[in-house]
Amino acid sequence: QVQLVESGGGLVQAGGSLRLSCAASGSIASIRAMGWYRQAPGKQRELVATITPPDSTNYADSVKGRFTISRDNAKNTVYLQMNSLKPEDTAVYYCYAEIRPRWTTYRDYWGQGTQVTVSA
Repeated sequence: QVQLVESGGGLVQAGGSLRLSCAASGSIASIRAMGWYRQAPGKQRELVATITPPDSTNYADSVKGRFTISRDNAKNTVYLQMNSLKPEDTAVYYCYAEIRPRWTTYRDYWGQGTQVTVSA
């Protein structure tokens, strides 16, 4: 059984910072891409940032220069450092990982989501 567990969400004032973490656990053979998506009320889920080995990153235009994605491969963990937060960053943030469990093929896994609320 493989699972992703997120932490670090919360309430912050505009201009503030938060750091999200997502740890993958279980019978993991290898991990390819990891990343973060978000979904605001009434909107579709959208890409925030991804990171693929060795350390290639991709960001949504709306977060470039403010958010930084990183990963610790030894811990199977991905992070999202969010600075200069804006009210429009308010959403549920979902962790994503492309994982190959032992004895099977790669598939996509999602975390349960963590709420980020930015007040004006």
